[in-house]
Amino acid sequence: MIKLNIKDTFTQELPADANLENTRRQVEEAVFSYANPKKTKAPKVLHVSTEMSETLGISIEETKSDFFKNIVTGNEIYPNTKPFAMCYAGHQFGNWAGQLGDGRVINLFEIEHQNKNWKVQLKGAGETPYSRTADGLAVLRSSIREYLCAEAMFYLGVPTTRSLSLSLTGDKVLRDVLYNGNPAYEKGAIVSRISPSFLRFGNFEIFAARNDIKNLKILTDYTIKHHFPHLGKPSKDNYIRFFKEVTTSTLEMIIHWQRVGFVHGVMNTDNMSILGLTIDYGPYGWLEGFDFGWTPNTTDRQNKRYRYDNQPNIGLWNLYQLANALYPLIEDAKPLEEILEQYKIDFHQKSFAMMKAKLGLFQDDKNDLELVQQLEDDLQLIETDMTIFFRNLSNFSNTKTAFRLIENAFYDVAHISDAVKMRWISWLENYENRLKKEVISSEERKKRMDAVNPKYVLRNYMAQLAIDEADKGNYQLIDELFQLLKKPYQEQPENEKWFAKRPEWARNKVGCSMLSCSS
Repeated sequence: MIKLNIKDTFTQELPADANLENTRRQVEEAVFSYANPKKTKAPKVLHVSTEMSETLGISIEETKSDFFKNIVTGNEIYPNTKPFAMCYAGHQFGNWAGQLGDGRVINLFEIEHQNKNWKVQLKGAGETPYSRTADGLAVLRSSIREYLCAEAMFYLGVPTTRSLSLSLTGDKVLRDVLYNGNPAYEKGAIVSRISPSFLRFGNFEIFAARNDIKNLKILTDYTIKHHFPHLGKPSKDNYIRFFKEVTTSTLEMIIHWQRVGFVHGVMNTDNMSILGLTIDYGPYGWLEGFDFGWTPNTTDRQNKRYRYDNQPNIGLWNLYQLANALYPLIEDAKPLEEILEQYKIDFHQKSFAMMKAKLGLFQDDKNDLELVQQLEDDLQLIETDMTIFFRNLSNFSNTKTAFRLIENAFYDVAHISDAVKMRWISWLENYENRLKKEVISSEERKKRMDAVNPKYVLRNYMAQLAIDEADKGNYQLIDELFQLLKKPYQEQPENEKWFAKRPEWARNKVGCSMLSCSS
């Protein structure tokens, strides 16, 4: 047996569902319901994040044991623990959806290691009282995407939940990938996810919606005690400070998304972490062609609510819903409104600072905003790869050579019009003049730019290649991408093939351009 330092603050300090039956239902006056994982037929661990396992106090050798395999595939329950699923609600695509909850996630236990507390859960481990009409399972393709992306985001420096393991269940799962009436059986899989907390805005919304102020207070007090202890004992002032910190961390997370070109795809309030962590990797994607209007989610194709440039606005909209949920504890709208107004100011300032850092501009200049806005316009004149453009720009020396430097980011170099080329040359001339006002050396500028502009991100086509190989029983590409994405800012000459535009075959291929929530 693997000896872990198990804690149970969540289940001991928060109200449990009195009904112990694992049946779909509305759950009242409870933060969670007890639910055991479904036993799997032929479990097999495909990959482990050894960095995450060691963070939990689990050695590499222990991750190779049958005990570890059985725990992370739901076939064995760690001694003296009681798995559970959380109850929460949410706004989905702007509409109130009522009770949602952990429909295919089962939380196993808490581990405390080196003075840090981590929650361990399985995604795809079977039915819970919150599964509604679904089976609580997950398939290999979506599990590969989630497993790789959570760790990739961590190494990019983006606040995120983490991955511990990716496993096959040995069971077949029926899914309709495109929601077009053509379901097919796929390989079942489970991802073990790790976070200091999986609490979401929706955990608070459900109690406010039901006017259950007693349990709203219990949950909020628990959250402050364990995740914001510096705020001190519960009080109206501290509830306001708590909301302020959630607002700040949410914006910080979204600024990081914008920096690396990440689009979440499903920013419903039940997918918003109370700790400002990226949570629930469904139909996400990275900007390949720089396009403010792009969304990776097929469900969002028409309205594009969760498109790239709208993510900061949706973050604010979601925070308004959390403010409404916390209002009964505060009973004063003014401080909440002030915090939300400050979010708008902070967004513009932080977004501008982020773009300046990407461009290697560290001095103040009155024309910087115009330079940034002109660049954002030019990037959309023709299809331009965001990651390649910014990474190559760090090698800028002068306007004469600059166009050759960036043209590798253009998807159709052969058909660039003279007018477009002249606009780019004009911008590059302005950029060269602006760089002359900097005091750092070009070498130092490149170093700083390369530290915020990744060379490698998990492009959808890369994940799809790993999925296609895994469907054939070859799991080597999962590890190749995993190792690549652990060093996204480093050159890695041996991996230069991954520093490339999306191949043309991937432009409209399922899994490479847009994705559904089907998993």
